[in-house]
Formats: sequence, structure tokens, C-alpha cells
Amino acid sequence: MHKLNRGQRDKVQQFVQITGTSEKAALQSLKDSGWQLEGAFDLFYSQPQSKSATNSRQLEELYSRYKDQYADMIMADGISLLCNDLQVDPQDIVMVSRKVIGTLLMGVYASLLGIKKFREIYNFAFGWAKEKGQKSLALDTAIGMWQLLFAEKHWALVDHWCQFLQARHNKAISRDTWSQLLEFARTVDPNLANYDAQGAWPYLIDEFVEYLAENGIIQRTS
Repeated sequence: MHKLNRGQRDKVQQFVQITGTSEKAALQSLKDSGWQLEGAFDLFYSQPQSKSATNSRQLEELYSRYKDQYADMIMADGISLLCNDLQVDPQDIVMVSRKVIGTLLMGVYASLLGIKKFREIYNFAFGWAKEKGQKSLALDTAIGMWQLLFAEKHWALVDHWCQFLQARHNKAISRDTWSQLLEFARTVDPNLANYDAQGAWPYLIDEFVEYLAENGIIQRTS
């Protein structure tokens, strides 16, 4: 990558870290998107080869566990079984949209995975759950997904993150923010002791750190 400037090299490394793809594939996606990370993510995940056939098959098998015997959809009995598996009160999700029901399935599956497979499902979940034709994920859907996906892969700040979004953001979530939040949750200590304010985090994550400090949830060390 010697012909790239520093910013471009950083984006390639960031793209590789988040997607797990090769530098060559990362470079191609970034070039094709005009070096816009969000556009590169959209392009990458829209390509069939970026979606594991194994993951798709396993997700279909999981869906089959809960879907109705006579209809290709999840009915009351399936939701009841799903809630039992998740140890969730069925009354809590009576009004949840079909998208969030789908998210529950993602949560069940993700809980069985190591970090590599969990990342694949986590990133796949964004495109799978967003409305057709939309580039961003509705905030309420994103929050429901984060709470479920991080239920087993526990992140101590997930509730604070969701509260922050509802209080300060209240907008749809971009793929860039969605993807990088996992890296933030995975690599930054819950007390933010190793948080780098000069790092290439999305502005929303930087604002979240400010929110934590302002509300006394964490203490600044610098």
C-alpha cells in the first residue's frame, strides 16, 4: 500500500479489521466507493461472495425451528418458543415488529458463536434488518438488535449506548457506525482507559464518550 496516503492506508486497515476481508478486496471496495467508508461497506456487503453460504444455511435452519408448520412465517407458537429459548417474557415483545422478531433469531444464533463468526453475523445483520432501499437502519430496530446481540457477547456499556442514542441522536444508524461499534465494544475497555480520542472512530462514538463523561458514568484520565 506504498502508493496510498496515510488516510487511505488507515481506511484500508480499518476496512480489513471490520470485515475480515483481504487488503486487496478492501482496496477495491474503497476505490469503487471513492474512498468513502460507508459506501465501501455497502458495496462489500452487497456482493454475494461476502456472505457465507454456511451462515445463510444455518440461519435458514434456525428460522425453520420457529416458523409455522403450514405457513412460511413465525406465528404465535413460534414466538412463544423463541421467547422461551431467549428467556424473554412474550408479553414484552407482543408489539415488536417483524424486523425485531428477526433480530431475536440473530441473537439466538450469535450467542453460539466465537468472535470471528459473531462479527460476520453482526455485520450481516445490518443489511438483513434494514428496510429495502434504505442505507441506514431505523434506530428502534438497531437498539433492539444491539440489546439482543450483546446479550451473550456482553458489553458493559450497551445500555448506556442505547440511552445515549435515544437522548441525543434519535436518528437512523449508518453502516459505518454499526460496524465500528462492535470494534469499539471489543477493543476499548468499559472504563475507557485505553480509548484514543485521536482514533478514527465515527463522530457518534466520540459523542458517546463525551456523554459518559458528562454524566459521570466514566472518569476522564486526561
